[in-house]
Amino acid sequence: MAAPTDPQLLWRLVREGQLEAVREALRGAASVGPGPAGASLLHCAARYGRAAILAHLVEACHLDLEAADRDARRPLHEAAAAGQRDCLRYLLRRGAKVDSLKRADWTPLMMACTKRNLGVIQDLVEYGANPLLKNKDGWNCFHIASREGDPLILQYLLTVCPTVWKTESKIRRTPLHTAAMHGCLEAVQVLLQRCQYEPDYKDNCGLTPFMDAIQCGHLNVAKLLLEKHKACVSSEDALGAQALHKAAVTGQSEAIWFLVSDLGVDVNVRATSTHLTALHCAAKPCIWPAQGSTRPAWTSSFRLASRIVQTAQAPGLGSSQREQTSSGASAAVKQRRGVSNGRR
Repeated sequence: MAAPTDPQLLWRLVREGQLEAVREALRGAASVGPGPAGASLLHCAARYGRAAILAHLVEACHLDLEAADRDARRPLHEAAAAGQRDCLRYLLRRGAKVDSLKRADWTPLMMACTKRNLGVIQDLVEYGANPLLKNKDGWNCFHIASREGDPLILQYLLTVCPTVWKTESKIRRTPLHTAAMHGCLEAVQVLLQRCQYEPDYKDNCGLTPFMDAIQCGHLNVAKLLLEKHKACVSSEDALGAQALHKAAVTGQSEAIWFLVSDLGVDVNVRATSTHLTALHCAAKPCIWPAQGSTRPAWTSSFRLASRIVQTAQAPGLGSSQREQTSSGASAAVKQRRGVSNGRR
């Protein structure tokens, strides 16, 4: 009776593309154990682009095309996620289910949209993949492609499925929210040109795409939304906070400078629910550091408080407004110094 074949050896041979060695190792084998996370050799071959080995495993060893690992990923998910077009095409020709679902209801098309590989996406769509399917969070493939920001992929999806943009997640976030949050300028340009999103459409937290762009420091996107989408600078979230407050919380000093100096936003405007100013928001310990910053969040916010004061004291602001902001800044600075000294 043949002994079970060592799965670790087989996985290494498949990864390395050693077809003859794989054939020899499998010849007369009684069984092949699962690999990491319950994956099969088909998963491994698809992930690493070993099309010849994949064909041998299917045609000579009769392994199941729809074998699922512990996350319910099929070999087609692996090929799509890794951008292995030859393996993907082979699996599709052999009849792999194009819209199979892994854990969290992700399809191979959704996996492909996490990478900038238009060819793989085209293959899946041509074999009948449904662009309108949503995962457990309510995202379809267009949402995911908007996060990655490839304009060619977005243009293609809109061409093959013109209504794919009419979607929102379970918390009412649109692809425009997603593209703005991630600073995908070219993607935002495509969405504004070809889709009909409402200006200042709010998610469940009351955030607009403009607020997302501001709080993440993407001024080029924010300016585009102002120019092409007529975004409202003073739009409020569910707590009554405006873009200025959001920028203060996340430590985006350039965004604050832009809002106050260029757009004329009142530096002392208060959130309608919490009654906090941007200075209050900046002086509080921050759990979301400035994007790209290596400084601790609390340091970034403390320095930002001083930046707000400089902005408020710029020429053109009334003396009463400067005095009010300066007074609040002094208290904030003293409070933050106490926190700073206590952490040393």
